[in-house]
Amino acid sequence: PPAELLSFLRDHEVDYRLIHHPVVYTAQELAAVLGIKGRQFAKVVVLAEGAALKLAVLSADCRIDFTRLPGHRLASEPEITKVFVPYAVGAIPPFGELFGVPTLLDELFPTKEPIAFEAGTHADAIKINGADFLKLARPQLASFADKVT
Repeated sequence: PPAELLSFLRDHEVDYRLIHHPVVYTAQELAAVLGIKGRQFAKVVVLAEGAALKLAVLSADCRIDFTRLPGHRLASEPEITKVFVPYAVGAIPPFGELFGVPTLLDELFPTKEPIAFEAGTHADAIKINGADFLKLARPQLASFADKVT
């Protein structure tokens, strides 16, 4: 994983567990590989509102309802790669502060239990305490996701 992510966690004195895992490409698959429930895995989606980017964080077992985020769209791959270097597209950690962008957190996301997220590559994940995640991410809470059934 990128060194700046690990430094960010250490600098904020957060206990974390780095997990190397087989390459998978969906948040639900990764939750299964990590042996956690989909709701505990932070899926990070890069959104654009005009030219401004932001991170939307939701559980792996949810999807974004764009009718509840008027004016937002999925960011394009060129928009993402320009801002989120050296992180792999689809493996961006849920901390907008690292990139100078805001973080939105869906209100369904569980923050009172351990969570996991991609660590900048498709083969590394990090597990941390939900309270530490909130402290680091300092997200804006919103209601924008629906559980996938």
